[in-house]
Amino acid sequence: MSFKRIAQAHAIAIGLAMTAALASGQTSKPVVTSPTQFAISPPQSQAPPAAPAGGHTIIPVQPIPHPPRAPIPDPALQTAYGPLVNATPGIQFDGVGANGWAPSDANLAVGPNHIVHVVNVEYAVYSKSGLIVPGYPKALGSIFSTLGAPCNGNGSDPIALYDRTADRWLISVIGLGSTFKECIAVSTTNDPTGAYALYSYDFGTTLNDYPKLGVWPTASNSAYLATYNLFANAQSFVGADLCAYDRAAMLAASPTATQICFPVNNDGGFLPSDAEGPTAPPAGSPGYFLNFPDTSHLNLFKLSPNFASPPSSTFTGPTTLAVAAFSMLCGGGTCVPQSGTSQTLDSLGDRLMYRLAYRKFADHEALVTNHSVTAGTGGGVRWYELRDPNGAVNVFQQGTFAPDANFRWMGSIGTDKAGDIAMGYSVSSSSVHPGINYTGREPGDAAGTMQSDAVMLTGTGSQTGGLSRWGDYSAIQIDPIDDCTFWYTTQYLTTSGSFNWSTRIGSFAMNNCTGVVGNPDFSIAATPPSRTTHNGSAATYTVTIGAVNGFTGVVTLALTGQPPRPVVTFSPPTVTGSGTSTLTVDTARITRNGTYTLRITGTSGALTHSTTVNLVDQ
Repeated sequence: MSFKRIAQAHAIAIGLAMTAALASGQTSKPVVTSPTQFAISPPQSQAPPAAPAGGHTIIPVQPIPHPPRAPIPDPALQTAYGPLVNATPGIQFDGVGANGWAPSDANLAVGPNHIVHVVNVEYAVYSKSGLIVPGYPKALGSIFSTLGAPCNGNGSDPIALYDRTADRWLISVIGLGSTFKECIAVSTTNDPTGAYALYSYDFGTTLNDYPKLGVWPTASNSAYLATYNLFANAQSFVGADLCAYDRAAMLAASPTATQICFPVNNDGGFLPSDAEGPTAPPAGSPGYFLNFPDTSHLNLFKLSPNFASPPSSTFTGPTTLAVAAFSMLCGGGTCVPQSGTSQTLDSLGDRLMYRLAYRKFADHEALVTNHSVTAGTGGGVRWYELRDPNGAVNVFQQGTFAPDANFRWMGSIGTDKAGDIAMGYSVSSSSVHPGINYTGREPGDAAGTMQSDAVMLTGTGSQTGGLSRWGDYSAIQIDPIDDCTFWYTTQYLTTSGSFNWSTRIGSFAMNNCTGVVGNPDFSIAATPPSRTTHNGSAATYTVTIGAVNGFTGVVTLALTGQPPRPVVTFSPPTVTGSGTSTLTVDTARITRNGTYTLRITGTSGALTHSTTVNLVDQ
């Protein structure tokens, strides 16, 4: 986004809100682009931690124009509420916190052993037991350090994805400079702290706002899909770009990975399909893109990229689907109340909320998504399940979840292998500080209904100081280990104030699905943090392994990043469950004096954690 200081933010938002909405349309030919920059990053474990925050920056809302419409009753409003959601809560912990930027843009990617958590303008890597990898959080720009400006700066609107089929990670940001860029990093291995292939794509003087990405791992035309709201000179809304990136080339770290985009004029708020689960979409399936063009319809577009012959790529749509009429929460603007203050929060009710989750079941394909709507005197989450998107697509079910007069908004939705649907979202009212709830449904539940929601976290503060920006989006993702455990992240406050947001990462699993909630794991630490040796004397460190969530595995210890030719021993070389080992580095054979960073790594099956100490040899 355009980074405007507080004094400028409201003027820009007002100017954009006055942009007239025109009839939507699209071009028939793709816009094909090659990367303007390419590089390979060093291992991110070597990047320095993020610097302390300095100053405050608001990222203003860039509204999507919609024709005005008076509030109406919601015919999809759920009027009967069942028992508490049939789910088992798991582990939860704080993610990356406030760093001088607003809103947080919190979202996450979940792999077999790690969670990558991103916010404006930092990211961190955690174990699924909530242990942060040493050296994190880091600045998002550090990933793109070898790519150069503008991607290596304070890019906004981050997205993190785990590509399950390839066992890789993707992180993207908007690059802000004299022109606007889309900056994409794809890991070169399955290690989220390792090296990344880096790409930059030029949007010129048009702001590629609110990018949302998805993984589309088909056998014959696999892609990373993306959507952008386009603002000429970062001010005038002109439409959207619906894009596909050459996934195979990016996974191969090829510098020629092509971007194929189809513009849609005077319409926006799209989401790309993002595949979840172990079964890829059928070979040749187009990527799907969805939005609501008005308050009673959804539009579905299809993009079939051809990376061997990009001009041959095809784009069709829209297929228009009638849905229960709704009123955008706050008219798409700002009205969400909080306890103890007259300051209201942004709704982002003018667009679909991340993600458009796709799953291939044995007998059908499904897409689920959500957005924020008015529900009586409060706010609710309107959700949809679409089926057969590449055939006779239909709205299989829909509903608005608003069990009381509170405001529920800023949601995210996903599915598990049993066909359960789960949603996480923020909750607030004039008597409730913003908190975090979740709900879900099982396949046997009445169509269009969710079970009563559970509290993930009770907020204890409201946002004040004239700051309305909240969330921008959140994310729920499924754990690839069991395909049952949902992980959700969004922001909250521990105490009232401005620019003091926290984020939460929490897990739960529907009891209809056999899941692992809070996976066994281990921690690793070493003391002292540094040793100084003289005249070839040995340096010793105590390595401590801690068992988390009942971990009983065998951890094998190793050392990397060591100076030339030392003799290294661990006594004992393995630790079962929890315990200690003594690391001894015999410096008599070190060929030169200096300061060395030693990385101590513990491995148990697919689990790997590490920590660092320093050795100063004089």
